[in-house]
Amino acid sequence: MKLVIVESPAKAKTINKYLGKDYEVLASFGHVRDLPSKDGSVDPSADFEMVWDTDTASRKRVTDIANAAKKADEIILATDPDREGEAISWHVLELLKQRKILKDKPVSRVVFNAITKAAVTNAMEHPRDIDAPLVDAYLARRALDYLVGFNLSPVLWRKLPGSRSAGRVQSVALRIVCDREAEIEAFKPQEYWSVDGKFEQGGKEFDARLYSVDGKKTDKLSIANEDEAKALKSAIEAGSACIASVEKKPTKRNPWAPFTTSTLQQDASSRLGFAPARTMQIAQRLYEGVNVGGENVGLITYMRTDAVQLAPEAISQTRDSISKNFGDDYLPEKPRLYQTKAKNAQEAHEAIRPTDLFRHPDSLKSLDPDMHKLYQLIWRRTLASQMKSAEIERTTADIALGGDRDVVLRAVGSVITFPGFLALYGAVANDDREDDDADSKELPPLNEGDTPKLKECLIEQHFTQPPPRFTEASLIRRMEEAGIGRPSTYASTLSVLQDRNYMRLEKRAIIPEDRGRVVTAFLESFFAKYVSFDFTAELERQLDQISNGEVAYKDVLRQFWTDFAAHIDEIKDLRVSEVLDALNDLLEDHIFPEKEDGSDRRLCPTCGQGQLSLKVGKFGAFIGCSNYPECRHTQQLNNAATGDAQLPEGDGVLGEDPDTGETIVLKSGRFGPYIERGEGDDKKRASIPKGWVPSEIDLPKALKLLSLPREVGAHPESGKMITAGIGRYGPFVLHDGTYANLPDVEEVFDVGLNRAVDLIAQKAAGGGRGRNAATVISSLGDHPDGGAVTVRDGRYGPYVNHGKVNATLPRDVKPESVTLEMALELIAAKQAKGPNKKTGRAAAKPKAKAKAKPKASAKPKAKAKS
Repeated sequence: MKLVIVESPAKAKTINKYLGKDYEVLASFGHVRDLPSKDGSVDPSADFEMVWDTDTASRKRVTDIANAAKKADEIILATDPDREGEAISWHVLELLKQRKILKDKPVSRVVFNAITKAAVTNAMEHPRDIDAPLVDAYLARRALDYLVGFNLSPVLWRKLPGSRSAGRVQSVALRIVCDREAEIEAFKPQEYWSVDGKFEQGGKEFDARLYSVDGKKTDKLSIANEDEAKALKSAIEAGSACIASVEKKPTKRNPWAPFTTSTLQQDASSRLGFAPARTMQIAQRLYEGVNVGGENVGLITYMRTDAVQLAPEAISQTRDSISKNFGDDYLPEKPRLYQTKAKNAQEAHEAIRPTDLFRHPDSLKSLDPDMHKLYQLIWRRTLASQMKSAEIERTTADIALGGDRDVVLRAVGSVITFPGFLALYGAVANDDREDDDADSKELPPLNEGDTPKLKECLIEQHFTQPPPRFTEASLIRRMEEAGIGRPSTYASTLSVLQDRNYMRLEKRAIIPEDRGRVVTAFLESFFAKYVSFDFTAELERQLDQISNGEVAYKDVLRQFWTDFAAHIDEIKDLRVSEVLDALNDLLEDHIFPEKEDGSDRRLCPTCGQGQLSLKVGKFGAFIGCSNYPECRHTQQLNNAATGDAQLPEGDGVLGEDPDTGETIVLKSGRFGPYIERGEGDDKKRASIPKGWVPSEIDLPKALKLLSLPREVGAHPESGKMITAGIGRYGPFVLHDGTYANLPDVEEVFDVGLNRAVDLIAQKAAGGGRGRNAATVISSLGDHPDGGAVTVRDGRYGPYVNHGKVNATLPRDVKPESVTLEMALELIAAKQAKGPNKKTGRAAAKPKAKAKAKPKASAKPKAKAKS
């Protein structure tokens, strides 16, 4: 018997049927050990010795693998074909060696880029040893990330209370976002005017733009004010139009290369609206295998790659598929060969493509809708990459306006004479990879000497716009261009920055939080080298050199640590006041914007004498007066992170309740900011809901919070009262023990009876009396023991489910980012704890938690102890 070890149960299930009865396939469920999150896991004084830890769930899986290895004649390590996959195989092998199980048993490593019978069988015929340089590159990356995180983060915590940890790659990605925001803030709009003509020729209208004036070519900013625009309009209207020249030029538009990890994430974002984490989750499932026609089939090749090459057999199959689906007219004479342009690209893998180019998306309608959309995108992109170029005829006509001034307008049009790859994979609106000046409108027939009729001359005022904020897709593209991170880290880097409240997404635009800007300013001031693009890209290049066997990984660590440790020691001696002075200067335009009257931007508005300055408190950064404690003026940063903002020291009196005459105060407690009315046993409290900035709370808002829970109305069937309030898990409506969530905090104050009854009916239909029905967010696949594994949204938040086992998701894990491996690990950990003593079920939440329903009160008990 041969034991094959892979990292994923889904992958194990798919390849098991390819190998037959002489093989046993087990999954490691990802990494089986890692560096523990504590001091000393990497010891520079001991030649960078690394201490590894195996958690409870992993120990059980390693034991299962070890028991199977004892019975096996041969051990085959078949994890993914990249640096992380090599590391997983190495970890498993090291643990088996420690248990002295291997003895003289042969151990080999196999890799395959696609989970198909041909790929797996071929890999088994070409085994190799563990790639030591690739493992060294993994060790170097883990050590570097640990050394930065566990040495830089404590400095942040001491110098900037309220800050979170700082990662090596995340800090540089955050800097990109913050630099763009600073560009936007510093941008000064410039006025300009456009001058356009609307003409008619042969009964068809067309547009032309100002091209030159008095023999000088104009650009967008040439016409600076309304007077100039009006003068040109008068000259155009007074002149007589004549076609001075016509040029017709055939052009071609070439197809894009097949997908890399980065371009897949970008196109899935722009075309499908998928977040990068969601894209990778779906791609993982397509790679590892999904049920098609009753059997598990791997539908795409490995999805973590920066290569754009296709295997020769894939190119051949792609060309055959083009011929079959579109005809030979769309097939170029020779195959297209692509070369990777990204910095530090690794050419070891193929691009992302379907494993079978003849498997048309229409034949996979049974797939989950999102999986089908992503597969279709990959299939189309792959075929398009080998199709003929689109052929476009571009027409340019210059129109001279005879008169007092020499004014020329230019009309540009184009028509697609042969669609080529665009027939399958067209451009996306606002795709910045397209020609900005390309005009897809077709012009009427025009010849030199023609005199088209001027229908109208239009002038319009414009202002230059600042550079746009990054989207997740454009930020990934920028990181790739700068050589920051690797294909496997892009999505997780963005997720970490959002989870730490360093940045947020608003309508797909990435906006840095003030917490993120302060941290970035600190790092740029005192660790400039380590958040520079060149330094980070150079480290990535060195890691690639390690993986190629060109340099020893400990040499890279020694070089890095010598400088970094010395720098850390220097910064430790800095006083907090010195740090704040530097941040005041660097963030001046953001936190102290110029005043319209030109007066001192930092003069305290309360005392009129002190200077405003950045301060730090236990909840983060805020602005205070230099005359403290005589002047107690404080204010929030312009865009303070909602819910975590610093409050003024002491209590903030908001006013009196008009009904009771009691004083209403804004306070800060151990569980965050809250509102309090009255004193003694009769006082009432209400927490500030997430999304509300404490500094913007006034008396009317406080009274609204204190009015909760409010009565919505009697239920038309039961006659019992429906109430609305805010609990631990957000806003809700309640009827006879059934809670239904409201999507927005504001709705809790005005939700009507019909809306409340409808929400409660939906919940009751799924969950019965007293329980919320759990909503299935996504289906991850089948458990190795059988049965579906799903991500669900329940009363107590998101969790994963298999049969009777429910495992709550960690707070920093988003439901859409959960993979099957992660879910199986959580479920295994839950089962390892044993059954609930009262219910005998491994799944259930403790009874004590089951009582934690939001009461019909605006102040949960835990927060009432503020």
